[in-house]
Amino acid sequence: MTEADSRIQKLKSMQEASKLGGGQARIDRQHAKGSLTARERIDLLLDPGTFREIGSLASQQTPPEGDETLGDGVVTGYGSIDGRTVYVYAQDFTVQGGALGEMHAQKICRVMDLAVKTGSPIIGMIDSGGARIQEGVKSLGGYAEIFRRNAIYSGVVPQISLIMGPCAGGASYSPAVTDLIIMVKGKSYMFLTGPAVIKTVTGEEVDSETLGGADVHLTTSGNCHMVGATEQDAIALARQALSYLPSNNVDMPPLYPTQDAPTRRTESLNDLVPLDPTVPYSMRSAIEAIMDQGSFLELQAGYAPNAIVGLARLAGRPVGVVSQEPMMMAGVMDINSADKIARTVRLCDAFNLPIVTFVDSPGFLPGVAQEYGGIIRHGAKVLYAYAEATVPKVSVVTRKAYGGAYVVMSSKYLGTDITYAWPSAEIAVMGAEGAANILYGKQIKAAEDPEAERARLTREYQETYLNPYVAAKAGYIDEVIEPAETRQKLIEALAALQNKVETNPPRKHGNMPV
Repeated sequence: MTEADSRIQKLKSMQEASKLGGGQARIDRQHAKGSLTARERIDLLLDPGTFREIGSLASQQTPPEGDETLGDGVVTGYGSIDGRTVYVYAQDFTVQGGALGEMHAQKICRVMDLAVKTGSPIIGMIDSGGARIQEGVKSLGGYAEIFRRNAIYSGVVPQISLIMGPCAGGASYSPAVTDLIIMVKGKSYMFLTGPAVIKTVTGEEVDSETLGGADVHLTTSGNCHMVGATEQDAIALARQALSYLPSNNVDMPPLYPTQDAPTRRTESLNDLVPLDPTVPYSMRSAIEAIMDQGSFLELQAGYAPNAIVGLARLAGRPVGVVSQEPMMMAGVMDINSADKIARTVRLCDAFNLPIVTFVDSPGFLPGVAQEYGGIIRHGAKVLYAYAEATVPKVSVVTRKAYGGAYVVMSSKYLGTDITYAWPSAEIAVMGAEGAANILYGKQIKAAEDPEAERARLTREYQETYLNPYVAAKAGYIDEVIEPAETRQKLIEALAALQNKVETNPPRKHGNMPV
């Protein structure tokens, strides 16, 4: 063997050692518990054969004796998804439980920096026990470097976090700052303080799944946007979500071909809204009927179900969708739904997705708990997000649009470009009965039959004011449309608005009521 051959042999030997991570025995244990390895996850995420690794030979500077591992517990690099370049990192649980140390963090920061320099998305796959205790402040500093980049790069390139296993302690702050969090049912969990600490401090007994599992974060905390039944499903969701987003804040979202005709009518929408305003109907079915068939990807589906948010396509163009759900709490706005809506609007505005809003809300949820919880501040987030957004905005009032809920939900007052209403729309300060009681309270009390008089005045108010034509006459509704033609109207409006240019006054940043 020549000297050159021996050098090449050494290189290949080190490369093979790096690919084994913590060793075959630990890989086998990973498989035995039904989990994929970091490299297997990357192979599923990226287009076949496109992954190119960076930092495969990096290692802990002061490793435990006899336990030096090339790659230092995280696989980093770049590849393609649907032909578009993305940067990726995947923590390797076979190396010290995926714990983060100095070099581990440097590798992650390196691909994050390259992603922003090249205007490419960054996808992180998290499977880690947290900071390496033996590296002390270097581990903590490494986390801080990642968090800072998450924050500074927010709104510059899409950042998606896939939680594939544990994500405990301060580590959970990184995904919390990213645009989308996807978890795996029954396998991944996030929390700041684990069950043992909670039991010591508060006396509460809880397991990891109950404390911070995928279902908890999808339905209760609202931290998670989507959940996959398996790791493969979660990775597929990440690929799907990315298909709606541009590579960066300068590019436009990718256009996909569709066989769904732009002029397709949906006759069932004409009968969707019941004549009785107290009877609910499914806004989700309306969204799915209007958008390109099969294109609606709902986000935070189990959290604040009185609101529906997600991504979809109209004539192949990605859009953000925001609406109420009359089937849940009559579509009333509350603290959680306000946060859910505001974050979606800002995500869409950051990445040039037009926002389509469907409105059916009787107002903000009354009550001491809501007021004490800061419903004013949380509701203000929605109006702030819509007012600040400069992307094309089109809204459709399907039924109730009362009071503050009407104003904050993409009303023309907040800068919405085109506002439509269905004939069933009711735009007013409040519902008919409440308005009649306030306006005609004395008259009702003085009547021979107060209940009959209340019913008459309520009906009279409803016929006079609770319709879209008063708002249309005043210019606050651009057009009252037939529900069946909503799809065509939205597509035409967004086509006309696609070259919209709007800028806000120069500033460092606003002070959103967080």
